[in-house]
Amino acid sequence: MSTFAEEPATILEQLRALREHDAPTHGGRVLSYVYDPGVAELDQLAADATRLMQPVNGLDPTTFGSVAALERDVIAFVRDLLHGDADVVGTVTTGGTESCLLAVKTARDAWVAAGGSGTPRLVMPATAHAAFHKAAHYFGLTLDLVPVSSEGVVAVGDLEARLGAEVALVVVSAPSYPVAALDPIAAVAELAAVRGIDVHVDACIGGLVLPFWPDLPAWDFAVPGVTSVSVDLHKYGYAPKGASVLLQRGRDRQRLQYFATTRWPGYPVVNPTILGSRSAGPLAAAWAITRALGMPGFQGLVDSTRRSTDVILDAIAAIEGLRVLGDPVGPLLAVAADPAVPAAARVDPHHWADVVRGLGFTLQLQPANGAIGSTTHLTITPVTERVLPELLAALAAGADAVRGVPHVDATALLGQLPPLTGPLDSDTAAVILAGFGIGAEGALPDALAPLLAIIEITPPALAERLLTELLARLVEPAPAG
Repeated sequence: MSTFAEEPATILEQLRALREHDAPTHGGRVLSYVYDPGVAELDQLAADATRLMQPVNGLDPTTFGSVAALERDVIAFVRDLLHGDADVVGTVTTGGTESCLLAVKTARDAWVAAGGSGTPRLVMPATAHAAFHKAAHYFGLTLDLVPVSSEGVVAVGDLEARLGAEVALVVVSAPSYPVAALDPIAAVAELAAVRGIDVHVDACIGGLVLPFWPDLPAWDFAVPGVTSVSVDLHKYGYAPKGASVLLQRGRDRQRLQYFATTRWPGYPVVNPTILGSRSAGPLAAAWAITRALGMPGFQGLVDSTRRSTDVILDAIAAIEGLRVLGDPVGPLLAVAADPAVPAAARVDPHHWADVVRGLGFTLQLQPANGAIGSTTHLTITPVTERVLPELLAALAAGADAVRGVPHVDATALLGQLPPLTGPLDSDTAAVILAGFGIGAEGALPDALAPLLAIIEITPPALAERLLTELLARLVEPAPAG
């Protein structure tokens, strides 16, 4: 009698069939979410290292000493890269969001320990990552967003004006995800240090790139007032999801990050992370990749990425009707319509992204927010260099196809909303989604520009509730029977 209800070969075949509907994770076709070094040997090394550590539980490094050894090596590699001294210690987490959450939790607890009372504030530019919105929500801080210019730049004076005794943490980015602006980290850290305020540098996307990028101001632990830095290993460290590093200045301060209890009849629980049990596979893969590449290998991959970034920046500058927002730092950028040309010559970035997707490249649409208008985001990786001619042709052809087509006006759709007198229940939210052209099972329309236009003009609380419903229904099982 077989042990299995279904044969393993059949199960794997079904999984392969499901994967065929996903966006491609390799080959440079998706310019967000995935980070392809274009080195097949690294992929295989990561897979082999993950498999070796697959049964290991990262919860307890006293039982699985390999976890502590790997973590020590990875932390040392990143600490040295970011100019940390012996006073800088860290933790490998399950991703950038967890690293950001823990940075905020530590700063909150340090603020309380220093005598802070009332509700602490988290101050940051409006371009800082949404993970910090989540952290403020989870840990009970008031989120104080500092407006940025239409180019995504925050003024030092505007940040300084928000600093006070109730501020537990200031967050700055290296660079910001939406527009790739390198925040004025040294100036902000100096102002915060005088007031005894912690400063976190979110380098989740840039932490393993900017050390190899030329002609940048100091932004990491070389800046005295920086108290913590987050760096994702599963981005430009090329490890599988999810692996990140949170580095903190000062052992006593970093110990506030931990949760520990002996107040139950089971084993003592001592966690440096939000998760208890966690996979050691991504950690092992990250460790193996840092060993294999070393500093020279990372430099070579960054050089490839920088060459591609420079070519793409020049190519977009040459496309009538588009422009690159601000002065991007590192291998990412945001593209907007060029207001300097007549409306008939402008290229709406959302229509553009929809057409480019049809030509084989997935770009990331970003809704207008505050002073920053509608944009499309591109993340460049080493493998991009291999597909540059085809990508550049798609970018140009996509612009030609939609030049002069105005941004979607979703006002009429918003006018179709039923009267809303209180919190939306699930069924009402689903009806509204269907009215916007999104199927009952959460299927997205082929063109995303209309969906982004709806998000842009819908009150945030309503947009967030509808998007919650959309994502929740994507994973709901079919009705029984």
